[in-house]
This record gives sequence, structure tokens and C-alpha cells, in this order.
Amino acid sequence: MITPFTRTLISSIISSFLLIACSGERSDSKTLSGSDRIPFEENDEQPADTRSEEEPETVDETEYRQRLLYNANSDTTALWPVQDQPLPLKGAILPYKRVVAYYGNLLSRNMGILGEYPPQEVWRRLDEEVKAWEDADPDTPVQPAIHYIAVVAQGSPWSDGKYRYRMPEVQIDSALAIAEMGSALLFLDIQVALSTVEEEVPLMERYLKMPHVHLGIDPEFSMKDDTPPGKKIGTYDAGDINFCTEYLAKLVREYDLPPKILVVHRFTRRMVTDYQDIVLRPEVQIVIDMDGWGGPQLKYDTYRQYVYKEPVQFTGFKLFYKNDVKHPPHRMLTPPEIMKLTPHPVYIQYQ
Repeated sequence: MITPFTRTLISSIISSFLLIACSGERSDSKTLSGSDRIPFEENDEQPADTRSEEEPETVDETEYRQRLLYNANSDTTALWPVQDQPLPLKGAILPYKRVVAYYGNLLSRNMGILGEYPPQEVWRRLDEEVKAWEDADPDTPVQPAIHYIAVVAQGSPWSDGKYRYRMPEVQIDSALAIAEMGSALLFLDIQVALSTVEEEVPLMERYLKMPHVHLGIDPEFSMKDDTPPGKKIGTYDAGDINFCTEYLAKLVREYDLPPKILVVHRFTRRMVTDYQDIVLRPEVQIVIDMDGWGGPQLKYDTYRQYVYKEPVQFTGFKLFYKNDVKHPPHRMLTPPEIMKLTPHPVYIQYQ
């Protein structure tokens, strides 16, 4: 059986042959790739290499573009796939795999499934979700993940008045151990409240230096006007997101790491402002995660309004085991239903 990705691949190859046949020569002005460069003759003098260090290797461009086209799911608006994005460094996870994550905090049953069950049961349930996504999209391998809230917004100001609690390292280490039980990624999620990403993100460096540890930031609890978290929906602008990606990119370069993933939660327009000014980098892959809860149609509409219409790079979709079933038709969306979205989400989170 020819799968959707195979059809996309065949179409891309045919298009490439037609382009070559019609043009007779290269018409683009891009730098030739390593396989296209003209070799020096024996007597030619080779120019000295003036680079201070070897350029990091990127992924194969043809394969990457084919995967992006597949994930665009036949979008006809030219919004997807996102154009003019840099090739990620070699070792990038997206869009080659779909990340399926369990979310929460080990100290709270109300913040997600991670706090509701012991690790063995968490993994039994997560394995079931992984299998469901493998069945829904056989062309995209699934990478499991643990998404742990490492800085938690609070209803009280605490001693410094910032309304956030930084989880002790022993708790983060526990989340790391749970992730390692299933060879999973670990995402550390930050709810800054009255603090800032500039203050909170660098404190996670011990973990972010690890190849399998990534970052999540939650605009809902970023309170720019000193309103306590939970009183209204917070916001991040492009500057906040650019700080995070620049910081992660520096770690990738300094410690020779594979690209990091940055997950940004969103379910209103004001949660992310100036999206067009977000800088894309080869070292970091950005996911805008549809974080709203409710019935199927409400979730479809939220994805369309606040994720699809303002493209950044990749998309995610969040599912709530409890909140999504509160109202008719009292059920969660299934993986096959979510696969109908344009573009296909490559990050799936369960709370």
C-alpha cells in the first residue's frame, strides 16, 4: 500500500526531474551543496580555509523539505510549510519523528497525569498512546517524552514576590529518571509568573546541557503587569521567545548538542505577540502548542485561529483527559481525527 508520505516523496522526485529537464541547468543562486561542488583539478591551487572552526553539519535538505511538505497536509494557502526557515543541524528530531508527551508535576494530581500515577503506570498508559499514534501515522516514528513543570506559578507571592516556585533538583532528577525508564525526552516547562525567562531559563542549564532535555514556556502564566497569575491570561512576545532560542542555541554550539526543541503553549491571540519577529535558528526547533481544552469543535477552531493562521515553524496539540470530556460530546479527539488537521501537529501532549 502506498502511504501518504510515499506519495509526497514520489511527487517531489518527479517534480525535481521535470525542473531539471526544463531548465537544462541550475537556475538558483544558492551555494552548492557538498555533492554539487566542482572538484579542483590536480594542478589547481586550493584556497586556504579561513574558518576558525568547521561548520556544523545540517540535515539533508531534500529529505527535510519532503517531510515538511508531508506535514503541511496539502495546505493551499502558502502558510505551510513555513518558507525560508534554516536547515536544522544534524540530529534534529522534527519533523522526522512525532513527540508524544505526558505532562504534569510529581507533587500535584491536579496539574496533569504525571502526578496521578506511579511511574510504571505512567509508562503503561503512555505506551498505549504511543502505539495509537504509530497506528494513525505509520510514516512518522513516535518519540515518547515526559513534560515536567519545573517552575510552577503560585497563588501566593513567596518571599521575593514573584508568585512562582522553583522545583528542587531532587524533583527534577526524579522526572529525569522517569524519562530515562522509557528512553524518552524530558521537557522542562517554566511558568514565570512575575519573574522572566531571562531570570528562570538559565537556572535550568545543568539539565538543558543534556542532549535529551528540552524546554517549554507557558505564556498563560507570564504576567507582564504584575497581576498575580490565574487572574487573567498572560503573554510572551517575540523578544521573550528569541531570548530562549538564542540561549538554547548557545548551549547547542558550546556543548556540541543536537538541536533543542522549544515548546510554546498557546490558546489565545494575545498569548504570543509579534509572531512574525520570532527568529528561527538551525540549533532550535520551535513548536507552537495548541493548549486549549474543550470539545472537539472548540479545539479545532482554537488550532485554526491561533496556530494555523500565525505560522512559526512546527505545531503541537494538547489533549486533556478530564477537561476535554466535560462538555458534549464528552470525548477526546482521537489520533486519526487530529491527523486531519493542517498542518499535522508533530508534538502531542496529554495532561
